[in-house]
Amino acid sequence: MMKVCYTGWTWIQSRDPETAKKQLEQSFRECKFLGYDYVENFAFIKDFFPDPQELVDMTKAYGVNLCNLYGHFGYDEQKEIDNAKKQVEFLAAIGGKWFNCQNGGFPDGDEPERPTNPAYLDPMCRIANEVGAYAKTLGVTLCFHPHYGTVVFNESDIDYMAEHTDPENVSFCIDTAHTTLAGIDPAKLIKKLGKRVQFMHLKDVDTFALSKAEKRAKMATFRALGHGTVNFPEVKAALEEVGYDGVLCVELDRPEVCNFHSAEVSRIYIRDVLGL
Repeated sequence: MMKVCYTGWTWIQSRDPETAKKQLEQSFRECKFLGYDYVENFAFIKDFFPDPQELVDMTKAYGVNLCNLYGHFGYDEQKEIDNAKKQVEFLAAIGGKWFNCQNGGFPDGDEPERPTNPAYLDPMCRIANEVGAYAKTLGVTLCFHPHYGTVVFNESDIDYMAEHTDPENVSFCIDTAHTTLAGIDPAKLIKKLGKRVQFMHLKDVDTFALSKAEKRAKMATFRALGHGTVNFPEVKAALEEVGYDGVLCVELDRPEVCNFHSAEVSRIYIRDVLGL
């Protein structure tokens, strides 16, 4: 049975370690209360916990499974590989099983939507291949996340990434909102990638607002589940068709009221509509 998860990075508004830890604890407390047994966060939380056991103890205290950390790759390949390996080591130490990652954005200019370009994609493929192979030795699956405003966004970007990475070491996290922004049917993409889909991000999209938005304002059209037009029952059916039995992680970059409210709205939708 698929597992329900919520990403908690939106709770963390401080980089002061002690303040950030309290905000992280609040995300655990609220997510657990709402019925999310699994949680995700950005990989930078590693910096708040010199001793991984402190984070393990915190998750146990609130009864949540921190199953995934999420990192970003730039273009200094060796620097990014070294940093990602440390994040993966930390993730393995706290018992996490998936390492989500994405490109951090184009290195020049502020044009967020561009044609597929191997000059940008090849470094991401090399980083993902090396980090993915290392992660596998630690029992962690690397899942590359196509994302608006980055070099892996549209379907031809994803096709290139899939073709130039080792399927044994590099999987994908499909995000229902970012695929919608790219004009991709998420259910069809899931069927196309099949077993390479190893993690899911669920976000809804207000497609009327999207039709009026330009450039990065398109990401302001993301909504809690059920507040947009993404066909989540169809997404679930596609996942079942390819044999997916992993995590469905709800994420909302800009909560409509507050983190708790958005997480609650989505949890009710998952229970009442998806039966999970």
